[in-house]
Amino acid sequence: MSPLLPFLFSLLTALSQPQEASIVFVGDAMQHQKQIDVARQSDGTYNYSGVFDNVADYISSADYAVVNLETPVAGGRYSGYPMFNAPDNFVTALKDAGFDMALTANNHVLDRHDNGIRRTIACLDKNGFDHIGAYTNTSARQKSIPFVKNINNFKVGFLNYTYGTNGLTIREDVVVDYIDKEQIKLDIKATRDAGAEIIIVAIHWGVEYQLLPHPSQKELANFLVGQGVDMIIGGHPHVIQPMEVRDNPITGKKSLVIYSLGNFISNMLTTDTRGGAMLSTKLIRDNNGIAQFDSASYRLVYVNQPTTSHPNYQVVPIDANTDITTAVPDLSAKCRAFVANATRIFDKHNINVPRYKK
Repeated sequence: MSPLLPFLFSLLTALSQPQEASIVFVGDAMQHQKQIDVARQSDGTYNYSGVFDNVADYISSADYAVVNLETPVAGGRYSGYPMFNAPDNFVTALKDAGFDMALTANNHVLDRHDNGIRRTIACLDKNGFDHIGAYTNTSARQKSIPFVKNINNFKVGFLNYTYGTNGLTIREDVVVDYIDKEQIKLDIKATRDAGAEIIIVAIHWGVEYQLLPHPSQKELANFLVGQGVDMIIGGHPHVIQPMEVRDNPITGKKSLVIYSLGNFISNMLTTDTRGGAMLSTKLIRDNNGIAQFDSASYRLVYVNQPTTSHPNYQVVPIDANTDITTAVPDLSAKCRAFVANATRIFDKHNINVPRYKK
């Protein structure tokens, strides 16, 4: 056999695979008490129709879409802050909007203790969600991690960790993935050994309400980049924080660092917590068939509160050419203030992550 044949076969195989894949990420999906109350119908059911209609096309057009589910879905009595518990229909609405994966490692995952994690996972499974970050027991984690998803023929590995759970501790045998560098190293290696071409770490970190990353976030980002991670997607501060694309000296490819996407849906009311950013990322194969992160762009979103004309909360995209007075007529001044602050931070601190253009 000619020594060129194996090379040619590998090259043709690579070239026959799709050359691009897109993944969308959004920030914290929350349910405060007023959101729950507004969704409640006279028959006791919960209706989230219209909440995500304005962004569903953007989400569902991606090859894969990821949301941080920052509330248990535990059944029983529903509640907002400080001990969250959302109705099942909230998860169904997220799925209907086009999301494929729910991240569950965050500081509120234990708000309804071990049973809350079990019930949340059961609800996610029922709705056809992929999910990582919290598990019903050690055996379930061992079956789930490494998690490698085939996304348009790109083998993408996902991991998810949180800094803590608000002082709540596990009572029985559920598992939450906390930030632990040694465990993260092991998980990254196992994910790569399982065939992942791209490794994405979604991480709950930082200081709430701070528009710039804490030094601890920067240090951990450097650690993850040093482990060859391709994309780092941050949450928890409930406000946006900068985004950057770096050259990764370990892999020879590019790495994406997102410090915080802010809130996707919530009833938080301070200027910077009223919205967040959706992130669209593109994976490509180079001429040698090597998969890599290529580029990303962000799109601001704002949460429109209920009115007589739209009786539910709404997530509204705010692009550079959006008429804010029309998009959020009852909150136009507040929306402008949110957009001004977010734009100022991104324009000053983002590195190679531009605003989305239609």
